Amino acid sequence: MKRKIESLGRGSGKIIYSTNDCEDILSLSKAETLELFKSSGVVLFRGFGITPTYMESFSEKLNFRCTKNFSKESIDSFDFVNLVEEGMDAIPAHAEHASFSVIRPDVIWFGCKTPVQGGETLFWDGVQIWNEMSKNTKQLFIEKKVKMSIDNVPWNELNEWILGGETLEDCKQSLDNLADNFEGFSYHINEDSTILVQDITSAVVKTKNSNQDAFCNFVWVSHERGNEIFEDGSKLPEEVADELQKLYDKFAEEIPWQAGDLVMIDNSRFMHGRREFKDNRRLIYTLTSNLSLH
Repeated sequence: MKRKIESLGRGSGKIIYSTNDCEDILSLSKAETLELFKSSGVVLFRGFGITPTYMESFSEKLNFRCTKNFSKESIDSFDFVNLVEEGMDAIPAHAEHASFSVIRPDVIWFGCKTPVQGGETLFWDGVQIWNEMSKNTKQLFIEKKVKMSIDNVPWNELNEWILGGETLEDCKQSLDNLADNFEGFSYHINEDSTILVQDITSAVVKTKNSNQDAFCNFVWVSHERGNEIFEDGSKLPEEVADELQKLYDKFAEEIPWQAGDLVMIDNSRFMHGRREFKDNRRLIYTLTSNLSLH
């Protein structure tokens, strides 16, 4: 790739710079871009003047299909592009939809329209964190699976989000299929036709592009919220929480946003979060996508 490429932080992440102020990001080589993404896991595109429409089109060019996220406010007519989490608080490390292994997207994208002082998006390499973890803590997460659940999900949103179909019966059939094919996945339809979905899975996953073990999950957000972590209903032991906090502090990398920036993150390897900020003009939008089979 004959253009300026720099390291993004201390790890494997990369920054690709536009060759001029009017270069169209869609002119980038699909093969070379994917090769760089697979090896680095985080790629920041700078100087291309990205908009939500370009973010969606570029994802599709790289052979990814957009997925819907009804938990966030949509800013496009197809409900693919969304505003990031509301508020101005810091957000702990997590992988997108990692609470459910059956719907975890391959890539999460972020675009920046309005940067402010503070509010940097953070990312953590789950491979690095796993490799640095103590033997005892590794053994804990090998032996005990984590339990995540979401209740009161409207069936029609669940249908549009991950399942397809138009009726509650369509939703039930799809959920039955998931329960039959994914060990640890279960659901319950409430009296008001909302749905409780639950997944019991490992906190350690194999990365999609390098088949490495990665501590890439939703554990730290659940811990910060005071929730149960493991399938037996227990929480993180104090010494494990202290160790994880030190690892997250040590290996946090940040994206110092500029207007028009775009970043793509391997959601099987890297977790993300953000720093606290005070200026409500900050506008970051997001998109999730999966590698298309077509």
